Amino acid sequence: MKKPFYYGGQAVIEGVMMMGPKEYAVSVRKPDGSIITKKEPVDTIKNKFPILKWPILRGFVNLIEMMVLGMKNITWSANQSGEEDEQLGFWGMFLSIALAVVIVVGLFIALPVFIGTWAHQTVGDFGRSFIEGILRIAGFVLYIVAIRRLEDIRRVFQYHGAEHKSIATWEHGDVLTPEAAKKYTTLHLRCGTSFMLMVMIVMIIVFTFVGQTEGSLGRIIIKLICLPFIAGITYEITRWSAGHCQYRIVRILMAPGLWLQKLTTSEPSLDQLEVALMSLKAVIPGYFDEHPDEKRPYFENETEEESDSCLKN
Repeated sequence: MKKPFYYGGQAVIEGVMMMGPKEYAVSVRKPDGSIITKKEPVDTIKNKFPILKWPILRGFVNLIEMMVLGMKNITWSANQSGEEDEQLGFWGMFLSIALAVVIVVGLFIALPVFIGTWAHQTVGDFGRSFIEGILRIAGFVLYIVAIRRLEDIRRVFQYHGAEHKSIATWEHGDVLTPEAAKKYTTLHLRCGTSFMLMVMIVMIIVFTFVGQTEGSLGRIIIKLICLPFIAGITYEITRWSAGHCQYRIVRILMAPGLWLQKLTTSEPSLDQLEVALMSLKAVIPGYFDEHPDEKRPYFENETEEESDSCLKN
């Protein structure tokens, strides 16, 4: 029996990106109230190198490809949702990404290692790994709480909630309308927030037994080297859990990630759900053939006459 395809995506600036079996789509609300959609084929290196489809390897590859695709489409969405004089160029996005990498490595890897090294003589190897892990998780939560106060981030979190609601609507076999999607939860087992928290938990376990060197720099390097392996393990855990959530033990294990999603998702408006659903419909094979009366996406580089589906408020 053919396995069902698990749709997924991420929030972007004033919109949502959805991943389908063969294509991905990004729908964004423009300043004039219309929704514009970009759709492109899913191009993965796994098709060229089948070995990368193996368990654990596929998790790290998926993570890297989603990060690259996500940053590319965040740039596109920012340019679509902003005014003409607010366009974000290549170097602007490059510097933003570089700064983000420095912050992530500094706050969530280097700082906990330095503090753990300082406490090592008192707490030992296991205690050091535990302290580093707790500091990493606490820093992650505090970071989310801090950025959540920003208006632009609050709207991204609303679109994040819209993404989850849209996928839940499809997975429950419900009609894909904003009104139908409104009743579903903003939480989802396959969310990237849950994945990141699980990565940090797996890091605590792995680094209790691996990388117990004395020098802080050496421990930082070992953690960076091991991250692909840890991401791969976490991907397999998350993938398995999503397909076995009927078991109580699985729900208990996934509960912390769902709790954390309450910080990274917010209740979306009907307008935001409309955007998320448009992106989802664009990647469901044959959806508009089966629903000919529904408005089709207004694609990039199309005119309104060609598409006849430029959605207004």
